[in-house]
Amino acid sequence: MEATQTAVATKWTLDPTHSELGFKVKHLMISNVKGHFKNFDIEMEGEDFTKSKVTVSIDASSIYTNNEDRDTHLKSGDFFDAEQYPKLTFTSNNIEKLEDDEYEMTGELSIKGQSKPVTLNVELGGFMKDPYGNDKVGFSVNTKINRTDWGLNWNAALETGGILVGEEVKISGEVQLVKQ
Repeated sequence: MEATQTAVATKWTLDPTHSELGFKVKHLMISNVKGHFKNFDIEMEGEDFTKSKVTVSIDASSIYTNNEDRDTHLKSGDFFDAEQYPKLTFTSNNIEKLEDDEYEMTGELSIKGQSKPVTLNVELGGFMKDPYGNDKVGFSVNTKINRTDWGLNWNAALETGGILVGEEVKISGEVQLVKQ
C-alpha cells in the first residue's frame, strides 16, 4: 500500500516586534497627523511571494495618534465604529512583480462592513535567517485611500474655508514575517 502525501503550503506569520502599520492624514489642510494601529496580524501562505495569499486583520480599537480624545473619536461611530466593527481586514487577490524588488498587490480592504478594491505598493526587503535560526522576510508597503469610500465621512468646515480632516489617507507599513 502506497502512502499519499498532502502538500502543506508554507505559512508565514507576523513578527509583531519588528513590524508597524501607520497612517497619516491632513489636518487643517496644512499639516499631517500621524497614527498607527498597535494590534494587527498578517499571514502569508506560499513559498513564492507572487503566488501567495496575504491576509491582514487590524484591531480597530488599537488606533493610536498620541491624543486620547482624538483616539476615542476615531473609535466612535463617526469613524471606525470599533464596537460594532472591531476589525479592518485586507485579503490579497493578485501580486504582480513590476521590477527588481517592487511589486503591486491588489485585494479587498474591508472597513465598517464595506469592502473595496485597493492596490498596495510593496517593496520586498529580502529573506534572512535570524540569530535564532528563524526564516524571516521583510516588506515595506504603502498606498493611499479616500476614507469616504468606506463611510468614514465625519468632517468639519473651517471658518476660513476648507475642511478640518483630509479625505486622503496615506497608509504605510514595515512588516517582518517569520516562516512557520
